Amino acid sequence: MEWQEVRGNWLCIPQRPLGWIHFLGGAFVAAAPQLTYRRLLEHLAEANYGIIATPFVNSFDHGAIALDALNKLDYALDWLVHRQGYPPALPIYGLGHSMGCKLHLLINSLYDGDRAGNMFMAFNNYPASQSIPWMDNLGPASVEFTPSPTETEHFIQKRYPVRRNLLIRFQDDDIDQTARLRSLLRAKFGDMVTALKLPGNHLTPLSQDLKWQVGAEFSPLDALGQWIKQSLFPEMPVLEACLLEWLNPLGAARRCRP
Repeated sequence: MEWQEVRGNWLCIPQRPLGWIHFLGGAFVAAAPQLTYRRLLEHLAEANYGIIATPFVNSFDHGAIALDALNKLDYALDWLVHRQGYPPALPIYGLGHSMGCKLHLLINSLYDGDRAGNMFMAFNNYPASQSIPWMDNLGPASVEFTPSPTETEHFIQKRYPVRRNLLIRFQDDDIDQTARLRSLLRAKFGDMVTALKLPGNHLTPLSQDLKWQVGAEFSPLDALGQWIKQSLFPEMPVLEACLLEWLNPLGAARRCRP
């Protein structure tokens, strides 16, 4: 799959996309999502979903980051529809990891981002004192994220409009707060919220692929290469399958085994 930079985003577009996935990554790995999340995003693109990955640099003003990400998405969609001729009515899905989940929640709660659904992997909404190690040294008057964790929950309760949501928690993730988000969203949308607990840890979405080119005839060496690939990243096929099954319940292969 080929990546191209368009108006502040990194795009990976199949020939006939079924929809667009707007991706926002974690706080310290989001500056180059086309590299840090390459395997996951290219797998979704190979399943015919157009990827619009928006880089960002973390700051204390999460609301401003969310607005900037939404503006960049709008620029990319305008380019895709009016310059490249893609259909204007394709559904848009949000996909976030860690801090990227909070940004998608803010985009839809504060700025009316239009979404067919959102997918949240390893959500967390910690205050600055728990997110940045050196913050404790600044004392009780230290700076907090804007909006704060409490304010973010208030916005979700009062303003978040997206009914269809997928929440993914990884089994060995000690900083995950998906349970709290699940409670907030199910109080609003009930069974429209799907919550899964999958094998892996907080960094599982960052797992990279081992590129192994199979020869003209499948050899014992090719079999070894495939075994190594599956052994290094055993959680990724499950995550990928669950995302695709949620995106297209009727068309995806049933390989999601939480």
